[in-house]
Amino acid sequence: MTATAHRRTRAGLRRLSLRWRVSIAFGLGLALVMSVLGVATWHLTTGYMLNQREQSATRQAEVNVRLITASLQRHSTGLGDLLTGLATGPDSTILVSRPTGWLSSGRPVEPAALPSGLLEAARNGVTARQRFTAHGLPVLGVAMPIGVEGSLYVELYPLVELDRTFRFLSTLLVAGTVLSAFFGAALGAWTSRRALRPLTALTAAASRVARGDLSARLPEQTDPDLAPLAGSFNTTAAALENRVRRDARFTADVSHELRSPLTTMVNVGEVLERRRDAMPAAAQQALRLLLSELHRFRRMVVDLLEISVAEHDDVTESTELVDLGDLARNVVASRPDSAVPVQMSLGDNPEPPLVRVDRRRLDRVVANLLDNADRYGGGPVAITISRADGRARLEVDDAGPGVPPALRERIFERFARGLHSGRRSHDAGSGLGLAIVADHVHRHGGDVHVEDRPGGGARFVVELPEVT
Repeated sequence: MTATAHRRTRAGLRRLSLRWRVSIAFGLGLALVMSVLGVATWHLTTGYMLNQREQSATRQAEVNVRLITASLQRHSTGLGDLLTGLATGPDSTILVSRPTGWLSSGRPVEPAALPSGLLEAARNGVTARQRFTAHGLPVLGVAMPIGVEGSLYVELYPLVELDRTFRFLSTLLVAGTVLSAFFGAALGAWTSRRALRPLTALTAAASRVARGDLSARLPEQTDPDLAPLAGSFNTTAAALENRVRRDARFTADVSHELRSPLTTMVNVGEVLERRRDAMPAAAQQALRLLLSELHRFRRMVVDLLEISVAEHDDVTESTELVDLGDLARNVVASRPDSAVPVQMSLGDNPEPPLVRVDRRRLDRVVANLLDNADRYGGGPVAITISRADGRARLEVDDAGPGVPPALRERIFERFARGLHSGRRSHDAGSGLGLAIVADHVHRHGGDVHVEDRPGGGARFVVELPEVT
Protein backbone atom coordinates (compact mmCIF):
# COMPACT_ATOMS: atom_id res chain seq x y z
CA MET A 1 0.00 0.00 0.00
CA THR A 2 1.42 3.41 -0.98
CA ALA A 3 1.74 6.27 1.50
CA THR A 4 -1.10 8.14 -0.20
CA ALA A 5 -3.46 5.14 0.00
CA HIS A 6 -2.47 4.62 3.64
CA ARG A 7 -3.28 8.25 4.44
CA ARG A 8 -6.62 7.96 2.66
CA THR A 9 -7.46 4.81 4.63
CA ARG A 10 -6.62 6.49 7.92
CA ALA A 11 -8.64 9.56 6.95
CA GLY A 12 -11.61 7.33 6.04
CA LEU A 13 -11.41 5.56 9.41
CA ARG A 14 -11.29 8.89 11.23
CA ARG A 15 -14.49 9.93 9.49
CA LEU A 16 -16.26 6.89 10.92
CA SER A 17 -18.01 7.29 14.24
CA LEU A 18 -16.42 5.88 17.38
CA ARG A 19 -19.14 3.23 17.56
CA TRP A 20 -18.35 2.04 14.03
CA ARG A 21 -14.61 1.99 14.74
CA VAL A 22 -15.15 -0.10 17.88
CA SER A 23 -17.44 -2.50 15.98
CA ILE A 24 -14.92 -2.90 13.15
CA ALA A 25 -12.09 -3.43 15.65
CA PHE A 26 -14.08 -6.13 17.47
CA GLY A 27 -15.00 -7.83 14.20
CA LEU A 28 -11.46 -7.78 12.79
CA GLY A 29 -9.97 -8.88 16.12
CA LEU A 30 -12.30 -11.85 16.49
CA ALA A 31 -11.83 -12.74 12.81
CA LEU A 32 -8.04 -12.69 13.28
CA VAL A 33 -8.23 -14.89 16.38
CA MET A 34 -10.58 -17.34 14.64
CA SER A 35 -8.35 -17.37 11.56
CA VAL A 36 -5.32 -18.33 13.64
CA LEU A 37 -7.33 -21.00 15.46
CA GLY A 38 -8.78 -22.24 12.17
CA VAL A 39 -5.35 -22.53 10.51
CA ALA A 40 -3.98 -24.33 13.57
CA THR A 41 -7.01 -26.64 13.68
CA TRP A 42 -6.69 -27.35 9.96
CA HIS A 43 -3.02 -28.30 10.16
CA LEU A 44 -3.40 -30.38 13.30
CA THR A 45 -6.52 -32.21 12.10
CA THR A 46 -5.42 -32.86 8.53
CA GLY A 47 -1.92 -33.83 9.66
CA TYR A 48 -3.29 -36.26 12.22
CA MET A 49 -5.79 -37.84 9.81
CA LEU A 50 -3.21 -38.17 7.03
CA ASN A 51 -0.69 -39.64 9.44
CA GLN A 52 -3.24 -42.18 10.67
CA ARG A 53 -4.17 -43.05 7.11
CA GLU A 54 -0.51 -43.48 6.09
CA GLN A 55 0.27 -45.67 9.10
CA SER A 56 -2.78 -47.86 8.45
CA ALA A 57 -1.88 -48.16 4.76
CA THR A 58 1.73 -48.98 5.59
CA ARG A 59 0.77 -51.73 8.06
CA GLN A 60 -1.66 -53.20 5.55
CA ALA A 61 0.99 -53.05 2.81
CA GLU A 62 3.53 -54.81 5.06
CA VAL A 63 1.06 -57.65 5.72
CA ASN A 64 0.34 -57.94 2.00
CA VAL A 65 4.06 -57.98 1.14
CA ARG A 66 4.69 -60.85 3.55
CA LEU A 67 1.88 -62.85 1.92
CA ILE A 68 3.17 -62.15 -1.58
CA THR A 69 6.75 -62.97 -0.54
CA ALA A 70 5.64 -66.31 0.85
CA SER A 71 3.72 -67.06 -2.35
CA LEU A 72 6.74 -66.21 -4.51
CA GLN A 73 9.05 -68.31 -2.44
CA ARG A 74 6.73 -71.33 -2.85
CA HIS A 75 6.61 -70.58 -6.58
CA SER A 76 2.83 -70.57 -6.34
CA THR A 77 0.86 -70.19 -9.54
CA GLY A 78 -2.05 -68.40 -7.85
CA LEU A 79 -0.39 -64.96 -7.45
CA GLY A 80 -3.09 -63.24 -9.52
CA ASP A 81 -5.84 -64.65 -7.34
CA LEU A 82 -3.92 -63.61 -4.24
CA LEU A 83 -3.65 -60.00 -5.51
CA THR A 84 -7.37 -59.98 -6.21
CA GLY A 85 -8.09 -61.11 -2.68
CA LEU A 86 -5.76 -58.48 -1.19
CA ALA A 87 -7.57 -55.54 -2.87
CA THR A 88 -9.52 -53.57 -0.21
CA GLY A 89 -12.13 -52.06 -2.47
CA PRO A 90 -13.15 -51.23 -6.03
CA ASP A 91 -11.14 -47.98 -6.01
CA SER A 92 -7.95 -49.47 -4.57
CA THR A 93 -5.15 -50.74 -6.81
CA ILE A 94 -2.37 -53.29 -6.21
CA LEU A 95 0.61 -53.56 -8.60
CA VAL A 96 3.53 -55.96 -8.36
CA SER A 97 6.63 -55.50 -10.47
CA ARG A 98 8.24 -58.79 -11.58
CA PRO A 99 11.19 -59.34 -13.90
CA THR A 100 8.65 -60.56 -16.41
CA GLY A 101 6.40 -57.47 -16.11
CA TRP A 102 3.71 -55.90 -13.96
CA LEU A 103 0.81 -57.70 -12.30
CA SER A 104 -2.19 -55.69 -11.04
CA SER A 105 -5.60 -56.03 -9.47
CA GLY A 106 -8.40 -53.67 -8.50
CA ARG A 107 -8.91 -50.34 -10.22
CA PRO A 108 -6.84 -50.28 -13.43
CA VAL A 109 -3.90 -47.85 -13.23
CA GLU A 110 -1.07 -47.81 -15.76
CA PRO A 111 2.40 -48.23 -14.19
CA ALA A 112 3.47 -45.18 -16.17
CA ALA A 113 1.10 -43.07 -14.02
CA LEU A 114 3.09 -43.91 -10.88
CA PRO A 115 5.51 -41.19 -9.65
CA SER A 116 9.09 -42.06 -10.50
CA GLY A 117 10.31 -40.92 -7.09
CA LEU A 118 8.01 -43.37 -5.36
CA LEU A 119 9.34 -46.35 -7.41
CA GLU A 120 12.96 -45.23 -7.14
CA ALA A 121 12.77 -45.11 -3.33
CA ALA A 122 11.27 -48.63 -3.21
CA ARG A 123 13.99 -50.03 -5.55
CA ASN A 124 16.55 -48.63 -3.10
CA GLY A 125 15.03 -50.75 -0.34
CA VAL A 126 13.07 -47.99 1.41
CA THR A 127 9.34 -48.02 2.13
CA ALA A 128 7.93 -44.92 0.36
CA ARG A 129 4.63 -43.06 0.66
CA GLN A 130 3.28 -40.31 -1.60
CA ARG A 131 -0.05 -38.64 -2.31
CA PHE A 132 -0.92 -37.95 -5.93
CA THR A 133 -3.77 -38.13 -8.43
CA ALA A 134 -4.15 -41.25 -10.51
CA HIS A 135 -6.57 -40.96 -13.42
CA GLY A 136 -8.51 -38.16 -11.66
CA LEU A 137 -8.72 -39.88 -8.27
CA PRO A 138 -6.71 -38.70 -5.22
CA VAL A 139 -4.75 -41.66 -3.83
CA LEU A 140 -2.07 -42.51 -1.30
CA GLY A 141 0.65 -44.64 -2.88
CA VAL A 142 2.70 -47.02 -0.71
CA ALA A 143 5.68 -48.75 -2.37
CA MET A 144 8.13 -51.21 -0.78
CA PRO A 145 10.54 -53.90 -1.99
CA ILE A 146 9.44 -57.53 -1.92
CA GLY A 147 12.94 -58.97 -1.68
CA VAL A 148 12.43 -61.79 -4.17
CA GLU A 149 14.00 -61.42 -7.63
CA GLY A 150 14.04 -57.57 -7.28
CA SER A 151 10.26 -57.31 -7.20
CA LEU A 152 8.32 -54.24 -6.00
CA TYR A 153 4.95 -53.95 -4.30
CA VAL A 154 2.81 -50.86 -4.90
CA GLU A 155 -0.65 -50.26 -3.45
CA LEU A 156 -2.84 -47.20 -4.13
CA TYR A 157 -5.36 -46.34 -1.40
CA PRO A 158 -8.21 -44.00 -2.47
CA LEU A 159 -8.46 -40.71 -0.51
CA VAL A 160 -11.89 -39.67 -1.75
CA GLU A 161 -13.56 -39.82 1.66
CA LEU A 162 -10.60 -38.16 3.34
CA ASP A 163 -10.56 -35.43 0.69
CA ARG A 164 -14.30 -34.88 1.15
CA THR A 165 -13.73 -34.61 4.91
CA PHE A 166 -10.99 -32.05 4.36
CA ARG A 167 -13.27 -29.92 2.13
CA PHE A 168 -16.06 -30.06 4.69
CA LEU A 169 -13.62 -29.09 7.46
CA SER A 170 -12.22 -26.18 5.45
CA THR A 171 -15.72 -24.92 4.64
CA LEU A 172 -16.68 -25.19 8.29
CA LEU A 173 -13.60 -23.27 9.44
CA VAL A 174 -14.03 -20.49 6.84
CA ALA A 175 -17.73 -20.13 7.65
CA GLY A 176 -16.91 -20.06 11.36
CA THR A 177 -14.34 -17.31 10.80
CA VAL A 178 -16.79 -15.19 8.78
CA LEU A 179 -19.61 -15.70 11.30
CA SER A 180 -17.19 -14.85 14.10
CA ALA A 181 -16.33 -11.57 12.36
CA PHE A 182 -20.02 -10.65 12.14
CA PHE A 183 -20.56 -11.72 15.73
CA GLY A 184 -17.56 -9.65 16.80
CA ALA A 185 -18.92 -6.60 14.96
CA ALA A 186 -22.33 -7.08 16.61
CA LEU A 187 -20.68 -7.54 19.99
CA GLY A 188 -18.61 -4.42 19.40
CA ALA A 189 -21.71 -2.42 18.48
CA TRP A 190 -23.54 -3.62 21.59
CA THR A 191 -20.52 -2.99 23.81
CA SER A 192 -19.83 0.45 22.36
CA ARG A 193 -23.50 1.39 22.71
CA ARG A 194 -23.43 0.51 26.39
CA ALA A 195 -20.00 2.06 26.91
CA LEU A 196 -20.95 5.27 25.10
CA ARG A 197 -24.30 5.64 26.84
CA PRO A 198 -22.82 8.09 29.40
CA LEU A 199 -21.25 10.05 26.55
CA THR A 200 -24.63 10.14 24.78
CA ALA A 201 -26.24 11.45 27.96
CA LEU A 202 -23.47 14.05 28.25
CA THR A 203 -24.00 15.13 24.65
CA ALA A 204 -27.77 15.44 25.17
CA ALA A 205 -27.29 17.45 28.36
CA ALA A 206 -24.71 19.71 26.71
CA SER A 207 -27.08 20.26 23.76
CA ARG A 208 -29.86 21.25 26.17
CA VAL A 209 -27.53 23.74 27.85
CA ALA A 210 -26.51 25.11 24.44
CA ARG A 211 -30.21 25.60 23.58
CA GLY A 212 -30.69 27.60 26.77
CA ASP A 213 -31.98 24.92 29.16
CA LEU A 214 -29.56 25.58 32.00
CA SER A 215 -31.36 23.14 34.28
CA ALA A 216 -29.98 20.15 32.35
CA ARG A 217 -28.00 17.78 34.57
CA LEU A 218 -26.42 14.35 34.27
CA PRO A 219 -27.75 11.56 36.50
CA GLU A 220 -25.60 10.47 39.40
CA GLN A 221 -23.09 7.79 38.41
CA THR A 222 -21.98 4.84 40.57
CA ASP A 223 -19.11 3.98 38.24
CA PRO A 224 -15.90 5.39 39.77
CA ASP A 225 -14.63 6.32 36.29
CA LEU A 226 -17.79 8.22 35.31
CA ALA A 227 -18.73 9.79 38.64
CA PRO A 228 -16.07 12.57 38.40
CA LEU A 229 -17.22 13.44 34.87
CA ALA A 230 -20.89 13.67 35.89
CA GLY A 231 -19.99 15.65 39.01
CA SER A 232 -17.80 18.11 37.10
CA PHE A 233 -20.45 18.65 34.44
CA ASN A 234 -23.24 19.18 36.97
CA THR A 235 -21.08 21.59 38.98
CA THR A 236 -20.20 23.55 35.85
CA ALA A 237 -23.81 23.63 34.66
CA ALA A 238 -25.02 24.78 38.09
CA ALA A 239 -22.38 27.51 38.22
CA LEU A 240 -23.31 28.63 34.70
CA GLU A 241 -27.02 28.66 35.58
CA ASN A 242 -26.38 30.72 38.71
CA ARG A 243 -24.19 33.13 36.77
CA VAL A 244 -26.75 33.58 34.01
CA ARG A 245 -29.55 34.04 36.52
CA ARG A 246 -27.52 36.63 38.44
CA ASP A 247 -26.76 38.48 35.22
CA ALA A 248 -30.41 38.32 34.13
CA ARG A 249 -31.57 39.46 37.56
CA PHE A 250 -29.07 42.30 37.49
CA THR A 251 -30.24 43.32 34.00
CA ALA A 252 -33.87 43.19 35.11
CA ASP A 253 -33.16 45.18 38.28
CA VAL A 254 -31.20 47.81 36.38
CA SER A 255 -33.92 48.04 33.73
CA HIS A 256 -36.63 48.45 36.37
CA GLU A 257 -34.61 51.09 38.19
CA LEU A 258 -34.01 52.97 34.96
CA ARG A 259 -37.65 53.09 33.90
CA SER A 260 -38.74 55.77 36.37
CA PRO A 261 -35.94 58.32 35.76
CA LEU A 262 -36.07 57.54 32.05
CA THR A 263 -39.81 58.22 31.95
CA THR A 264 -39.22 61.51 33.78
CA MET A 265 -36.52 62.52 31.31
CA VAL A 266 -38.71 61.62 28.34
CA ASN A 267 -41.61 63.65 29.74
CA VAL A 268 -39.34 66.63 30.38
CA GLY A 269 -37.95 66.29 26.88
CA GLU A 270 -41.47 66.32 25.41
CA VAL A 271 -42.29 69.49 27.40
CA LEU A 272 -39.14 71.13 26.04
CA GLU A 273 -40.06 69.87 22.57
CA ARG A 274 -43.33 71.78 22.69
CA ARG A 275 -41.37 74.98 23.45
CA ARG A 276 -38.59 74.36 21.00
CA ASP A 277 -39.43 77.33 18.83
CA ALA A 278 -38.56 79.70 21.71
CA MET A 279 -35.05 78.25 22.01
CA PRO A 280 -31.91 79.31 20.22
CA ALA A 281 -30.83 77.24 17.24
CA ALA A 282 -28.00 75.55 19.15
CA ALA A 283 -30.39 74.56 21.96
CA GLN A 284 -32.89 73.17 19.44
CA GLN A 285 -30.14 70.98 17.89
CA ALA A 286 -29.10 69.75 21.33
CA LEU A 287 -32.73 68.98 22.21
CA ARG A 288 -33.16 66.92 19.05
CA LEU A 289 -30.06 64.88 19.85
CA LEU A 290 -31.20 64.44 23.44
CA LEU A 291 -34.68 63.23 22.47
CA SER A 292 -33.23 60.82 19.87
CA GLU A 293 -30.97 59.21 22.42
CA LEU A 294 -33.75 59.12 25.05
CA HIS A 295 -36.12 57.30 22.68
CA ARG A 296 -33.40 54.81 21.74
CA PHE A 297 -32.53 54.35 25.40
CA ARG A 298 -36.17 53.68 26.25
CA ARG A 299 -36.46 51.04 23.53
CA MET A 300 -33.30 49.39 24.84
CA VAL A 301 -34.67 49.28 28.40
CA VAL A 302 -37.93 47.77 27.16
CA ASP A 303 -36.04 45.16 25.14
CA LEU A 304 -33.81 44.30 28.10
CA LEU A 305 -36.90 43.81 30.24
CA GLU A 306 -38.36 41.55 27.53
CA ILE A 307 -35.20 39.41 27.48
CA SER A 308 -35.02 39.17 31.28
CA VAL A 309 -38.68 38.16 31.51
CA ALA A 310 -38.24 35.60 28.71
CA GLU A 311 -35.29 33.96 30.48
CA HIS A 312 -37.23 33.54 33.74
CA ASP A 313 -40.63 32.49 32.41
CA ASP A 314 -41.57 29.00 31.23
CA VAL A 315 -42.81 29.32 27.66
CA THR A 316 -44.94 26.16 27.95
CA GLU A 317 -47.18 27.66 30.64
CA SER A 318 -48.91 30.13 28.32
CA THR A 319 -49.01 28.35 24.97
CA GLU A 320 -52.11 28.04 22.82
CA LEU A 321 -53.05 26.86 19.37
CA VAL A 322 -52.55 29.75 16.93
CA ASP A 323 -53.32 30.22 13.24
CA LEU A 324 -50.04 31.61 11.91
CA GLY A 325 -51.74 33.50 9.09
CA ASP A 326 -54.30 35.19 11.38
CA LEU A 327 -51.55 36.15 13.81
CA ALA A 328 -49.50 37.81 11.05
CA ARG A 329 -52.55 39.72 9.76
CA ASN A 330 -53.39 40.94 13.27
CA VAL A 331 -49.85 42.22 13.81
CA VAL A 332 -49.92 44.06 10.46
CA ALA A 333 -53.34 45.54 11.25
CA SER A 334 -52.12 46.85 14.62
CA ARG A 335 -49.29 48.83 13.04
CA PRO A 336 -50.15 52.39 11.96
CA ASP A 337 -49.95 53.13 8.24
CA SER A 338 -49.00 49.57 7.45
CA ALA A 339 -50.17 47.85 4.28
CA VAL A 340 -47.93 44.80 4.14
CA PRO A 341 -49.70 41.99 2.24
CA VAL A 342 -49.95 38.63 3.96
CA GLN A 343 -49.76 35.86 1.36
CA MET A 344 -50.64 32.19 1.83
CA SER A 345 -48.61 29.63 -0.12
CA LEU A 346 -49.98 26.32 1.14
CA GLY A 347 -49.79 24.11 -1.94
CA ASP A 348 -52.19 21.17 -2.07
CA ASN A 349 -53.28 21.58 1.56
CA PRO A 350 -55.45 24.72 1.88
CA GLU A 351 -55.72 24.42 5.67
CA PRO A 352 -53.81 27.22 7.45
CA PRO A 353 -50.78 26.04 9.45
CA LEU A 354 -51.36 25.85 13.20
CA VAL A 355 -48.62 26.27 15.80
CA ARG A 356 -48.65 25.91 19.58
CA VAL A 357 -46.97 29.06 20.88
CA ASP A 358 -47.13 31.88 23.38
CA ARG A 359 -49.16 34.35 21.33
CA ARG A 360 -47.58 37.43 22.97
CA ARG A 361 -44.08 36.28 22.18
CA LEU A 362 -44.89 35.34 18.59
CA ASP A 363 -46.60 38.74 18.13
CA ARG A 364 -43.34 40.28 19.28
CA VAL A 365 -41.38 38.14 16.81
CA VAL A 366 -43.42 39.32 13.82
CA ALA A 367 -43.44 42.95 15.04
CA ASN A 368 -39.67 42.98 15.51
CA LEU A 369 -39.10 41.55 12.03
CA LEU A 370 -41.33 44.26 10.54
CA ASP A 371 -39.54 46.95 12.61
CA ASN A 372 -36.20 45.62 11.39
CA ALA A 373 -37.41 45.82 7.78
CA ASP A 374 -38.62 49.41 8.36
CA ARG A 375 -35.35 50.57 9.90
CA TYR A 376 -32.74 48.73 7.85
CA GLY A 377 -34.41 47.00 4.89
CA GLY A 378 -36.21 49.77 3.02
CA GLY A 379 -39.57 48.62 4.42
CA PRO A 380 -41.35 45.26 4.40
CA VAL A 381 -42.55 44.01 1.03
CA ALA A 382 -44.63 40.97 1.94
CA ILE A 383 -45.27 38.32 4.57
CA THR A 384 -45.66 34.77 3.24
CA ILE A 385 -47.11 31.85 5.19
CA SER A 386 -46.27 28.32 3.99
CA ARG A 387 -45.38 24.88 5.27
CA ALA A 388 -42.48 22.53 4.54
CA ASP A 389 -41.45 19.17 6.02
CA GLY A 390 -43.94 19.33 8.89
CA ARG A 391 -43.00 22.86 9.89
CA ALA A 392 -44.92 26.10 9.54
CA ARG A 393 -42.93 28.79 7.77
CA LEU A 394 -43.28 32.58 8.05
CA GLU A 395 -41.25 34.74 5.67
CA VAL A 396 -40.79 38.53 5.94
CA ASP A 397 -39.37 40.10 2.76
CA ASP A 398 -37.88 43.59 2.62
CA ALA A 399 -36.72 45.93 -0.13
CA GLY A 400 -33.26 46.64 1.27
CA PRO A 401 -29.78 45.70 0.07
CA GLY A 402 -29.89 42.29 1.76
CA VAL A 403 -27.64 40.84 4.43
CA PRO A 404 -24.11 39.70 3.53
CA PRO A 405 -23.50 35.98 4.22
CA ALA A 406 -20.78 36.82 6.76
CA LEU A 407 -23.31 38.71 8.93
CA ARG A 408 -26.32 36.37 8.70
CA GLU A 409 -25.59 34.72 12.03
CA ARG A 410 -24.13 37.71 13.85
CA ILE A 411 -27.20 39.90 13.37
CA PHE A 412 -29.16 37.63 15.74
CA GLU A 413 -26.69 38.30 18.55
CA ARG A 414 -27.40 40.91 21.22
CA PHE A 415 -26.43 44.51 20.41
CA ALA A 416 -25.55 43.57 16.84
CA ARG A 417 -26.71 45.87 14.04
CA GLY A 418 -24.77 44.43 11.13
CA LEU A 419 -23.89 47.07 8.55
CA HIS A 420 -25.67 49.75 10.66
CA SER A 421 -23.54 49.29 13.79
CA GLY A 422 -22.25 52.88 13.59
CA ARG A 423 -25.67 54.42 12.90
CA ARG A 424 -27.14 56.73 15.56
CA SER A 425 -30.48 58.40 14.79
CA HIS A 426 -33.92 58.79 16.27
CA ASP A 427 -35.13 55.57 14.57
CA ALA A 428 -32.00 53.48 15.21
CA GLY A 429 -32.71 50.21 16.95
CA SER A 430 -31.28 48.99 20.23
CA GLY A 431 -29.52 46.01 18.68
CA LEU A 432 -31.76 43.64 20.64
CA GLY A 433 -34.76 43.21 18.32
CA LEU A 434 -33.43 40.27 16.29
CA ALA A 435 -31.88 38.73 19.42
CA ILE A 436 -35.36 38.70 20.98
CA VAL A 437 -36.71 37.11 17.77
CA ALA A 438 -34.10 34.33 17.90
CA ASP A 439 -34.65 33.75 21.64
CA HIS A 440 -38.45 33.50 21.36
CA VAL A 441 -38.32 31.26 18.26
CA HIS A 442 -35.76 28.88 19.79
CA ARG A 443 -37.78 28.60 22.99
CA HIS A 444 -40.69 27.35 20.87
CA GLY A 445 -38.50 24.68 19.23
CA GLY A 446 -38.19 26.63 16.00
CA ASP A 447 -35.48 28.16 13.87
CA VAL A 448 -34.88 31.58 12.32
CA HIS A 449 -32.47 32.55 9.60
CA VAL A 450 -32.03 35.09 6.81
CA GLU A 451 -31.55 34.45 3.12
CA ASP A 452 -31.66 36.38 -0.16
CA ARG A 453 -35.04 37.37 -1.53
CA PRO A 454 -35.58 36.61 -5.23
CA GLY A 455 -35.40 39.95 -6.98
CA GLY A 456 -33.25 41.59 -4.31
CA GLY A 457 -33.53 42.31 -0.61
CA ALA A 458 -33.49 40.09 2.44
CA ARG A 459 -35.90 37.37 3.51
CA PHE A 460 -36.17 36.56 7.21
CA VAL A 461 -37.57 33.03 7.70
CA VAL A 462 -39.13 31.71 10.89
CA GLU A 463 -39.87 27.96 11.05
CA LEU A 464 -41.97 26.46 13.87
CA PRO A 465 -43.24 22.92 14.45
CA GLU A 466 -46.69 22.59 12.88
CA VAL A 467 -49.51 21.05 14.89
CA THR A 468 -51.43 18.52 12.76
